[in-house]
Parts: sequence; structure tokens; C-alpha cells
Amino acid sequence: MEGDLYSEQISAGKRTYFLDIKQSTKGNKYLVITESKKVDDGKFERHSVMIFEEDIEKFATSFMKVLLKFHSVELKPDTRE
Repeated sequence: MEGDLYSEQISAGKRTYFLDIKQSTKGNKYLVITESKKVDDGKFERHSVMIFEEDIEKFATSFMKVLLKFHSVELKPDTRE
């Protein structure tokens, strides 16, 4: 049985993010993170990343590390002319 098990939606201006826990036909769970953005012609552009069950702990640990550092990381000077 394949399908959605749980879903969260985050509206953020022109973008909407979806966090979906799904189940494969073999019964394995996985996480899908999708960004949806309305483009000029009125259509939606979507980008997705799938995180498989066997990788979810490593992903979550690294994601938390990045979140904790996010506001303390210094920006590099803009070198564009």
C-alpha cells in the first residue's frame, strides 16, 4: 500500500513547503521535502528531496546542527561587481 501517512504545509510568501511522510509499496517509510513556487506564467515550479528511512537519523542530526549554527555563521562579503 503506497501513500501519504502525515503531511505538514508551510506557507512562506511566494513559496510553499510540504513535509510529507510517505509509505512505499514495500511498506518502507520515507520523507519528502517539497518546495512549490508560483512562476511568472502562473504555473508552479516544484523541487523535491526524498530522505529514506535508513538515512533519517543522520539527516535529522545534521539538520539540527545546521539550524543551531544558522544565525551565528558570518556572511562572506559580496564579491560581485
